[in-house]
Amino acid sequence: MAQPPQLTDEQRRQALAKAAEARRVRAETKELLKTGSLSLAELFEQAESDELIAGLKVESLLAAMPGTGKIKAKRLMESVGIAENRRIRGLGENQRETLLQEFA
Repeated sequence: MAQPPQLTDEQRRQALAKAAEARRVRAETKELLKTGSLSLAELFEQAESDELIAGLKVESLLAAMPGTGKIKAKRLMESVGIAENRRIRGLGENQRETLLQEFA
């Protein structure tokens, strides 16, 4: 089995900082969705230019929508045909449209 690359302490610190920033941005985005300050359409627009938001998992995104929990998010994903591990960047045009109609 291949070994992970050997990183210097500085490279490791940079990687950890980058990962922490990604988690912070994704958590803030989900909180904005939950409070209604950000719409799903606006989120999809942001994901076009922001790689951190584009990496957000669709399941956690849907669970953060008002009135939707984990169970409803899973059922919705199954009905639309979205895989469990799909991220925003991996959604097809029809899947995006269906989700936008669902939460319009």
